Amino acid sequence: MHATHDDIIREKKLPSVNQCVRSKKHNTIWRVIGKKKVWLKTSDDPKGIKCRSTPAVYLYYLRVKGGKPGIFKILGFAYTVQENTFEANWEVIA
Repeated sequence: MHATHDDIIREKKLPSVNQCVRSKKHNTIWRVIGKKKVWLKTSDDPKGIKCRSTPAVYLYYLRVKGGKPGIFKILGFAYTVQENTFEANWEVIA
């Protein structure tokens, strides 16, 4: 059985839109401002003959504090069921 977008959200415990997360590396607070279901190409076919895709969830983040007034920093990352970058880099706080 293949993983779905909802499986990724549930298994990775991804935050909802408007929830805040803390960057473990920089100790900064970010708000999730968007969530998008996307498909990423897989690299398991070295000859590129078969075009395969895997589901992913793309989150958009807006930095809550810091920086100059009127200047915002926005980041975005895609998460799949095969990797653990959300757990390694973010902590849900609200």
